[in-house]
Order: sequence, then structure tokens, then C-alpha cells
Amino acid sequence: MRIIAGNLRGRRLNPPQTLPVRPTTDMARESLFNILNNYIDYEDCSVLDLFAGTGAVSFEFVSRGAWEVTAIDINVKCTEFIMKTAADFNVRNIHVVRADVFNLLKRANRKFDVAFADPPYALDDLPALPNLVFDSHILSDNGIFILEHPRDFSFAEHPHFWQHRAYGKVNFSFFAMEVDQNDNDN
Repeated sequence: MRIIAGNLRGRRLNPPQTLPVRPTTDMARESLFNILNNYIDYEDCSVLDLFAGTGAVSFEFVSRGAWEVTAIDINVKCTEFIMKTAADFNVRNIHVVRADVFNLLKRANRKFDVAFADPPYALDDLPALPNLVFDSHILSDNGIFILEHPRDFSFAEHPHFWQHRAYGKVNFSFFAMEVDQNDNDN
């Protein structure tokens, strides 16, 4: 895995084989950020990376200039890897938290401009994530939530659904606080 763009471009993430993760492919991450480039001013952006795993998405946001990224994962090996990589890359604006995402969302007390979630595809509560994110009020007024999920899920009926993109087996559903129906691209 490599960082695709920004000041960390080309840096490699080399997670140990023992991490229990399914990292977002470089191609899918590049496509995701090509979309986000049209909607986000990274330098004014605070990001919440739920189920952060290797931290690849977190580091991509940092590399592109996000002023603050919070990476959440329940697995200690994942959080240790992200912290070690941040130190290796001399990244100081990533905050790593070992926590259960569902408990964290229930007690969240701050807002983010972007929330990204890449949960395990077999997670029973995966369909509930959009509601949990919006019910937690963690998004700023113009906030965006991106959920990576397998193709057998559709969130098109969710009131905050904005658009869906598929890249091979990787699917991204985008949600926004304010949805412009003229900007939907399913």
C-alpha cells in the first residue's frame, strides 16, 4: 500500500500480516479521493476514520493537508501500527484512539467535517452505521460521511444518502448533512 497524493506521496505502508484488516485498495482509495477533491478543502478539514485498520485512509487525508485526523480502531495491533507509522512519517496531526466505534459514537461530543468508515464486511451492525453517525451528531453542518461496504448493501433510501460509487468489490456510499437531490449520482 502506498500514499497516493500529497506531501507523503509514494510513502509505503507495510502492515504486518497479523493485522486483522482488509485494506481499501490503492485504486479504490485514489478514486475516493478524486471524488472528495471536488467537495473538500483539506486544509480546513477535520476527519474521523472509523475502523481505521492500517490507517491508510487517515494518512491519505493527512498527506493531502487535513489539519486533524482521528483514527479509531478497537484492535490494539492496528492502533499500535498507526501510531508507529505516524512516528515514522513524522506526522503529528493524527490522533489514534483504541475504542469500540459503536460505544464511541454513543458518547461523541465533538464534530468532524468528514467521517469515513471501513468496517469489517461481515459486521452485523454495518447497516446501522449511517443512522448511528447521524444520530451521534458528529458531523459539522456541511459534513460528509463515507461508508465502504460490500455490493450487497444499498443505502439509497437513507434520508442523508447522497451518492454511491463502486470500484470492483469496493463500494462507497456517501451521505451528507444537507443532500442536494440534483447532485445525486447513484
